[in-house]
Amino acid sequence: MESIRLTTLSHGGGCGCKIAPAMLAELLQQVRPPHGFPQLLVGTETADDAAVYQLNESQALVATTDFFMPIVDDAFDFGRIAACNALSDIYAMGAVPLLALAIVGMPLKLLPAQVIRQILHGGEAMCALAGIPIAGGHSIDCAEPIYGLAVSGVVHPQELKRNCAGRAGDSLVLGKPLGVGILAAALKRGQLSANAYEALINVTTLLNRAGTELAGLQGVHAMTDVTGFGLLGHLLEMCRGAGLGAELRLGDIPLLPEVLALAEAGVVTGASARNWSSYADEVRATVPVTQAQYSLLCDPQTSGGLLVACARSAVPQVLDVLRRNGCLEAAAIGELRAGAAQVALAS
Repeated sequence: MESIRLTTLSHGGGCGCKIAPAMLAELLQQVRPPHGFPQLLVGTETADDAAVYQLNESQALVATTDFFMPIVDDAFDFGRIAACNALSDIYAMGAVPLLALAIVGMPLKLLPAQVIRQILHGGEAMCALAGIPIAGGHSIDCAEPIYGLAVSGVVHPQELKRNCAGRAGDSLVLGKPLGVGILAAALKRGQLSANAYEALINVTTLLNRAGTELAGLQGVHAMTDVTGFGLLGHLLEMCRGAGLGAELRLGDIPLLPEVLALAEAGVVTGASARNWSSYADEVRATVPVTQAQYSLLCDPQTSGGLLVACARSAVPQVLDVLRRNGCLEAAAIGELRAGAAQVALAS
């Protein structure tokens, strides 16, 4: 089991496997958004984190799915990270998770049964930490290892947090440091230190359960989680949905250990370049920005942090909630502004 490197069995890993934003938009161009379902509170219209269907005056069902190929070689940790990432979409809507179904695709001729069991056990362990069961699922024999979850949750309709409800003047708070994709790329190349590997595991297995508590704060207007499209990509989704612009303060954005040096050395993912090519014309820099900094802003995050748009007066309370839930490096990193849906990079 120890000799099997899961990351060598797939062409990509984690949320870096996602189809690039521009290609996804092209693929979905002819797909009609659902109409005629008044109880469908959230569908595909703003690229939000989950679908939401109102059941009654006090309950709405929240449903999401997320799966990917290995981002680490340890089978148990791969399962934990994939489950944590899928649960994040529920928390980003302000909801409480209820149950999960497993999505399992494995190359049965390449992976021993005990390795596959460890992946499943990792997912079960993370769901147990979230207080929900894995109540079933579906499995196939496929060329590359794939694992993830379909998760259902519940939220009060008045506490639902969409990605498109930010307001001009809102502060932007990021819950976790950036750099997961870069650390994963270094791991695959055999260039990751033990300290950075520990940081990678810790951040990707930290549940975004703070989202449920944040949804109850009056000053919190919008939330999403930062995953495969990078910080810039998911912030631009917030901007487009709200019809606003944004400014990011580069010096305030928290980073995982060693990622800046690795990015400067060219250790980045192919997904970051695909992300940048998808939305470069919606980003402008008001200060000098290095190629390494651009790579970090576009770096695909797996099980990344919550991105919260809130009233400035609510920032201390938002930071307190995040830090009490383990997001110790949470920081205010910018603000939403009136204007075109683009992001300005400042010092």
